[in-house]
Amino acid sequence: MLLIGNGTLITHDTSSPLLENGCIAIQNDTIIDIGPTTVLKAKYLGASFIDAKKGMIMPGLINTHNHIYSAFARGANLGGPTPHNFLDILESLWWKLDRLLTVEDTRYSAYWTYLDGIKNGVTTVCDHHASYGEIPGSLFAISEVAEELGLRTSLCYEVSDRDGTAKMREAVEENVAFMKATKNKKTQKGMMGLHASFTLSDATLDYCASQIPDGFGYHIHVAEGMDDVYDSLKKYSKRVLFRLHDHNILGSHTICGHCIHITPSEMDLLKATDTMVVHNPESNMGNAVGCPPVLELYHKDILLGLGTDGYTNDLFESLKVANILHKHHTCNPSVAWTEMPHMLFKGNPMIINRLFNEQVGVLKVGASADVIVVDYVPQTPLTATNYMSHILFGLTGRQVTTTVARGQILMKDREILVADEEALMAKSREKAAALWARA
Repeated sequence: MLLIGNGTLITHDTSSPLLENGCIAIQNDTIIDIGPTTVLKAKYLGASFIDAKKGMIMPGLINTHNHIYSAFARGANLGGPTPHNFLDILESLWWKLDRLLTVEDTRYSAYWTYLDGIKNGVTTVCDHHASYGEIPGSLFAISEVAEELGLRTSLCYEVSDRDGTAKMREAVEENVAFMKATKNKKTQKGMMGLHASFTLSDATLDYCASQIPDGFGYHIHVAEGMDDVYDSLKKYSKRVLFRLHDHNILGSHTICGHCIHITPSEMDLLKATDTMVVHNPESNMGNAVGCPPVLELYHKDILLGLGTDGYTNDLFESLKVANILHKHHTCNPSVAWTEMPHMLFKGNPMIINRLFNEQVGVLKVGASADVIVVDYVPQTPLTATNYMSHILFGLTGRQVTTTVARGQILMKDREILVADEEALMAKSREKAAALWARA
């Protein structure tokens, strides 16, 4: 039995959003009770107790679009000309990097990404992986790290024609093997990963559709850059989402990342097919690819999530950027107050509930015990009507002091408990330096 209390509970449960001096009781991997700290401590004598020290107690955060393979890019100079557009960035950095990655490089990229996630309060990650230097076993290496560190994760491998048919088929095989291996697992699920329409032929899309097991969906980048749109129009005389729909890619278990350059009719298609969309604001700004119409998507009641696309593992940071990006883009300071928090705190849990059939992202009896403690004692009153303003302007990931996933304490008082972080990061630096030397 574990109690986490003496803090302000931000439950994200609409029936009881905030409880001052609150406490939650955890048995195994489930929340079994919620109430005042004094009441629960008296009720569950002998239970272990984590003191929030008047800070915030919140559900664990969820990242619905990340790229573990990008970990070794930090500080790297892989050579080549300065990129001037998104396609240049793909060719000179990301595709060059993924062609160098071995399975062991992937493993240590996963250690860093998941550990950094834990330190930022992330308990669930949907990752879209590519490592064309060595494909077989790559998803299973990531899976082993996630299991070792105690995180829930959805994984897929990025199928693409860019390195030829043999590599494409290896990527499909890796996806299928992982989907089958995780079909009955509670904490891990596979998807069919696809890069983007402009690197996928009709034959490849049909091949993926013929191989995907029943009950699984796709995870794909959609209209992230205009090259994706131009390619689809030129080769197939249709917009990207209509092309994907013709190949049965869309649906209630499919995640479409970005969706920047889409039309109102494509938005209607997303709604009609109940397809999920994930917004990645910092990556979009960094790649200078544009601002997606997520305000319109939100008001069409399309399921929207918030991801980081490998740019960061701090979702509080991404929330702040999303909020100001859409104000700036629309020249309207009144927008994004509701839509962006909804994506992170409601949309992301709904996406994970679809993929895992597990109640996450909420502190309530019966929900999964994914809980974080945040060092935040406000200078102004914190209430059930203004707590989102405190989150938006007062929190960063580095204020997370304790992270609990499915009842397991992964970090306490900023100390990682599930791994030797220092040794893993030293090995990660060795692997990264060796990869850079091969570039």
